[in-house]
Amino acid sequence: MVIRVTTLGDIVDEQAARSDATALVMPGIRFTYPELAARIDHVAACLLALGVRPRGTVGFLMPNTPDYVLALLATAKIGAVGVPINGRFKAHELSHVIDHADIDVLLVAADPHGTDYAGLVEQVFPDLAGGEPGRLRLEGAPRLRAVVNLSGTAPGMLDRAAFDAGAATVDPDLVEVLRRRVRVRDVALLIYTSGTTARPKGCLLTHEALVRQAENVARTRFLLGPSDALWNPLPLYHCGGIVPMLGCFSAGAKYCHAGHFEPGAALRTIVEERCTVLYPAFETIWRAVLDHPGFLSADLSAVRIVQNIATPERLAQFEEAMPRAVQVSSYGSTECATNLTLPLPDDPADIRMRTLGRVVDGMELKIVDPETGDDLGEDTMGELCFRGYSMFEGYYKDPDQTAATIDGDGWFHSGDRAMLVDGGNLVYGGRIKDMLKVGGENVAAIEIEDFLARHPAVALVQVVAAPDARYQEIPAAYVQLAPGASLTHDELVAFCRGAIASYKIPRYLRLVTEWPLSGTKIKKVVLREWITEELARDGVIEAPRLDERVDR
Repeated sequence: MVIRVTTLGDIVDEQAARSDATALVMPGIRFTYPELAARIDHVAACLLALGVRPRGTVGFLMPNTPDYVLALLATAKIGAVGVPINGRFKAHELSHVIDHADIDVLLVAADPHGTDYAGLVEQVFPDLAGGEPGRLRLEGAPRLRAVVNLSGTAPGMLDRAAFDAGAATVDPDLVEVLRRRVRVRDVALLIYTSGTTARPKGCLLTHEALVRQAENVARTRFLLGPSDALWNPLPLYHCGGIVPMLGCFSAGAKYCHAGHFEPGAALRTIVEERCTVLYPAFETIWRAVLDHPGFLSADLSAVRIVQNIATPERLAQFEEAMPRAVQVSSYGSTECATNLTLPLPDDPADIRMRTLGRVVDGMELKIVDPETGDDLGEDTMGELCFRGYSMFEGYYKDPDQTAATIDGDGWFHSGDRAMLVDGGNLVYGGRIKDMLKVGGENVAAIEIEDFLARHPAVALVQVVAAPDARYQEIPAAYVQLAPGASLTHDELVAFCRGAIASYKIPRYLRLVTEWPLSGTKIKKVVLREWITEELARDGVIEAPRLDERVDR
């Protein structure tokens, strides 16, 4: 395949110049490539009217709607940096991200299925209500000049009408001038991901990393062309929602996004749009589709590839349920602009079920001894390292963490255990880092611990992963109480509710007076064994659900 490197601002324009095919399908809307290109230019002009310029920063705190797609691509087109904000963040995380990312303009919209994002922003910045819309001066976010509420009106915020009206004040040629000035190695997105630090870290991703990786995966792994349609339910604040979209646009294919995921609606879209590639990624999402009453009667004959991350046994079950389509799994991360490895569609079933496939063309992968850094070659578990064009540029405003994970030869040390087998296919072996994987979300234990330690009853807290049939892993908190204090699980949940994302709330609380120690360090491996053995002994395979509002 010819290597083609371009920018986010170019890919839709290129397709619009040659095709009037459908580019984007979301609930209630359908845009052709020319329609999508025109709407992107309009939003770009609106942002310019607010003073956004190249290397400025625009944040997105919205549900999965066409507005999100337009804002993200418009921001990149004028050379500014987009910051997709995790829609599950609460005040604790949001205040950090908006300030840390140096956001100039923040776009918010209502989520009828979840959080009141405008209300959340008002909660984070109580002085917003007294500010002049478009000329804000907030104590907690000195760079933030404007908050645009695309779904209504609120004190201190611009509404959609005011935002749209700004486009008329901008020379339309300016959008084109700025598009031509964008360099492929300019940063396009700043995406925050949880890691081994107490707060989310900002990954800097260039236009090349995103667009080249997107097209590479689309063409060499999913074999996408103009006649294809890819269905994706992953959030647009997530690399897994953004990069496959860019891959579709690069290939001239149709991108069908679920918006708010609901299995019945998902089936209807897959059938009606004749989707050929499905990207559910997470077992909980795909299981809901397979278990829907309409699945057996749905005409899914167009589907040829389904990308899922699950155990070999579960992947085999998925393929049995849809024998005409092949299942492929993957290793990916924000730091490598999503999919680093993927099997080929014509790989033997054993490779597709048992491994995560080979590294995508142009990227490098190796397995090293985590202690010595020596290359381990094949068939030995070690630390997964990678480097190449799709690797992130480092963590924003965190040189120490960047230096700790990217070595002098440019290799990113992932902290994940893995090995290579059968000529370079990857087998995943869990995490070296103290991380949890909660329903597909990476969560640093220290981030939860940092928050729980603020509770007056908590003297010392350690968070570990407990096994869970629904979410794979969930947080369990071991707490040593402050003298004379008491604490129940309900009280701990109430402390967390609305302050941190629901998937970070501990589902189990265990009070301890003595810790398993190794020298002066608490042995978390023993704590994990305790909760695992306890749950197995009691026959508990799934934690009690939090109430519906919190559990979303």
